[in-house]
Amino acid sequence: MHPLEKFCYCPKCGSKHFEIHDEKSKQCENCGFVYYMNPSAATAAFILNGKGELLVERRKREPAKGTLDLPGGFADFDETAEEGVAREVLEETGLEVTDVRYLFSVPNTYLYSGMNIHTLDLFFCCKVKDDSQLRAADDAADCFWVPLGEIHTEQFGLRSIRQALYRFMEQD
Repeated sequence: MHPLEKFCYCPKCGSKHFEIHDEKSKQCENCGFVYYMNPSAATAAFILNGKGELLVERRKREPAKGTLDLPGGFADFDETAEEGVAREVLEETGLEVTDVRYLFSVPNTYLYSGMNIHTLDLFFCCKVKDDSQLRAADDAADCFWVPLGEIHTEQFGLRSIRQALYRFMEQD
């Protein structure tokens, strides 16, 4: 199902004459408003400790509950991707990010409330102030360090995270 099929009413005037305009948009036949379905910005952090181990989480919620993940989440309104990834790392791990370096992006779909949300996942290499303060919170059921040689991408539940891990591991 195309994501625009779920949108039946114009968000500007409420008209039900909200029709497909092209593959990325719908247009209201009543008021002329055109809505473009763009991806939501999401972030994820690669954080290595002094031993060269990668910080991973166990997902507390669906989608992919119980599988491994990287710290991260959706960017909020009025914050940069760098601010968003630092906020998500703090919320999920208790660690304060001191440095953020952009690596790459991966398009993705994320099942949320029964609907596939298209995302653009932005990956960052982050440094933290004190990695001994690690504690799982928010969306993370658990947080722990894994040696890079022991990373098994099939244990990570989200496709974009698996793809990013392949790319990250190839860079080192």
